[in-house]
Order: sequence, then C-alpha cells, then structure tokens
Amino acid sequence: MSHAVAVRHNFETAHRLPEIGGKCVNLHGHSWWCRIEVSAPRIPDGTVVEFGAFKKRMRTWIDDHLDHGAMLGAADPLVAPLREQHCKVFRFGAGPDAAEAESLARDLHWPTVENVAVLLGRVAADAVRELPGAAGATVVRVDVAETQVNSALWRPDDPYDGEIPA
Repeated sequence: MSHAVAVRHNFETAHRLPEIGGKCVNLHGHSWWCRIEVSAPRIPDGTVVEFGAFKKRMRTWIDDHLDHGAMLGAADPLVAPLREQHCKVFRFGAGPDAAEAESLARDLHWPTVENVAVLLGRVAADAVRELPGAAGATVVRVDVAETQVNSALWRPDDPYDGEIPA
C-alpha cells in the first residue's frame, strides 16, 4: 500500500517557443495550472510530507520565479531586452551564469509545457528531500496545464537526486 498527497497552484506566465514554429514563436501568456503528487510507501507518523510546508514551498518558488514573468530559452534574443526593462525572466537552458533557480532547468532548453512539468518536478523533489515527511517519500507525478485543453504529465523514471544530466 502507498499513500499520496497533491498540491495544486496556478500562475500567469508568458513564454515563446521559436524553435517549434507556428503561433508559438510569438511571446504569449497562459494561465498555467500545476498539480504535484508525492507518495510514500508507509506513513508511520500519518503524513507523506508536511503538507503546509510543502504547499508553501511550491507556491513561493513558483510565485518568485515564474508568476507574472516570461519563461524563455537562454538562447532567445528577447532575454536581454526584457531584462533591460527589469522584467522577470526565467531562462531554460542557461549555462554557468544561471541563477540557482535557473540551474534546475539547465538541460531543458525551451519552456515547453513538458519541460515546465520536469522543472516543477525537480523543485518538488528538492522540497520533499528537505521537509519533514515519511521515509521514502518521492514525487511521483506532475501535471501542468498551459490552457484548458493543453497539458503535460511528467512521471520520473528514477527519483530526482539533485543531479541534472550533463
């Protein structure tokens, strides 16, 4: 038997995907929704993860780094002019100059909905490792919707251990 909890959050963020072509080459925004599920095989103290702390950690990270900003690939020529205008920009695929938060997406080159799900899974895995909870608790599922009809699901094959593939 296993036990699971989930948190949901929404955020408003722009992105663009010039490598895909079509409409998504334009900077555009979405009302994103995410649902992050954490599971544990046993819960001796009655909890998978301390719910309040996990929810606060996820919501704070999303609000600080993504909400009311723009998610762009590090190679996107819009990064510099937006930052010059003091806009919040989160870069996917940023190199050695990446901020700590951006380093979680250094191997994810563009802000596709699939890559946003991976990113939030990594944020959640870091939180689960650092917060009180059941032994063996892991992130098992991240759902991210960029619109009411377009979404992505990420389930880790292997638990995220803090190391990002080179």
